[in-house]
Amino acid sequence: MRSLLPIVFICLSCSISSCKKENKEVDKHFREGIEQKISYAKGFEITLYKTFKIITVSKAWPNSDKTFNYALVQRGTQLPDSITADAVIETPVEKIVVTSTTHIPALELLGVTQTLKGFPNLDYISSETVRKHIKNGAIKELGQNESINTESTINLNPDVLVSFGVDGENKALNSIKRAGIPVIYNGDWVETTPLGQAEWIKFFAALYDKEAEADSIFNRIEGQYRNLKTKAAQAKSKPTVLSGAMFKDVWYLPKGDSWAAQLVADAHADYIYKETRGTGSAALSIEEVLNTAQNADFWISPNSFETYSELSAGNAVYKEFKAFKDHKIYGFGSAKGATGGLLYYELAPSRPDWVLADLVAIFHPELTVNYKPHFFKPLD
Repeated sequence: MRSLLPIVFICLSCSISSCKKENKEVDKHFREGIEQKISYAKGFEITLYKTFKIITVSKAWPNSDKTFNYALVQRGTQLPDSITADAVIETPVEKIVVTSTTHIPALELLGVTQTLKGFPNLDYISSETVRKHIKNGAIKELGQNESINTESTINLNPDVLVSFGVDGENKALNSIKRAGIPVIYNGDWVETTPLGQAEWIKFFAALYDKEAEADSIFNRIEGQYRNLKTKAAQAKSKPTVLSGAMFKDVWYLPKGDSWAAQLVADAHADYIYKETRGTGSAALSIEEVLNTAQNADFWISPNSFETYSELSAGNAVYKEFKAFKDHKIYGFGSAKGATGGLLYYELAPSRPDWVLADLVAIFHPELTVNYKPHFFKPLD
């Protein structure tokens, strides 16, 4: 037995030496910062340090040339003096105000809806879980996003307010910032890919120190999305697809670089306007759309129309389209929450796998059996 002691001692010494070396490397990484893995989203980054995190938002709105740095510090600790930030938030967040329904699903997926204390125009929210909180009086009505009720928001004293910009900073939030409430911008809607939008759950997870949960949730969504895309690619047909409808004599439809166009492509269908450059909406005349897309096999997202009679009443020319005649128009207008909010606008950015599942079932029904749609249903 005595002869084994030197060997044991050497092994233990190596193990201790290895652990010390590994710990030094970890400490070095935490001092210099570890980049959290962001695979698809282009608008934000997260850098992890030992006692704080930095969220960098580079695309808070389309064509933004301003970058925001938000520091997230653990409760009971101080941000180093050398760090400057546009806002400092203590984590995990205990009280939050958000301003877009697209923010709601992330809170629900992370299991933190009880921290939501205020929202502008509560009727827009469709989440059943959040509506229970609203019914119980736990979430305060804050008016409209463009003119949010600053007094009510300040009285709530949230740990953070999450906003979004359309073409710049929301000036209505200046008084809230002056009151000492951190305001941060979320640019999920600016992303041009479906999985890029969904990955913004990691933005919210950082506020709650729930990075591991967000990784697990996103990996599941990504896996289901990729599996559906592979399944759709096996279809023998590739139908042509038209999208959108008219508003005040102008037909608005997704441009070819948009996330909506990407979903159609991933569902193994041929979006007629896939060659249009840009990520927003194209504004076309009815004559141009009729000339180009009259014979499209399918027509999706005709605004919020729910029936063929409503559609034809909106404009008689709709009846000239092949998809109208063949009854192959599918919309999301009938999928509503308890107070009339459209589920698609709230949930689709966070659940592109559900949107893709709907589209695959529509374009390739032979690949699905007894499918129950999440958003898209045939018009009545």
